[in-house]
Amino acid sequence: MIAMRSLVSVVDDDESVRESLPDLLLEFGFAAQAFSSAEEFLASSSIDNTECLILDMAMPGISGLELQRQLALRGSDIPIVFITANTDETIRAIALDRGAIDYLFKPFSEVALLAALNAAFE
Repeated sequence: MIAMRSLVSVVDDDESVRESLPDLLLEFGFAAQAFSSAEEFLASSSIDNTECLILDMAMPGISGLELQRQLALRGSDIPIVFITANTDETIRAIALDRGAIDYLFKPFSEVALLAALNAAFE
């Protein structure tokens, strides 16, 4: 029997993040899928299966904050963990006020990411 693993989707325009983060998520025991943009994620069939979203804040096109807003408007309750190099506390506060599980600053530790994922799945 094959155990179903929770799908964590990664949306980040940084190719190195899209290549390395899914491998780490697999080590943590999750299924993982990566997308290069919010638009690509929104157009995918994975949106309905995603149980947690790791989302970059600053991307060309639709930003992470805008994707969070669009998902809320669709009635989505996917837990979101933001990852960003932007240390703007105002944007961080908005993301958390809108329900983000965590807001991690790049580079973040594996321990911090795992703690955020554990919080998302509680």
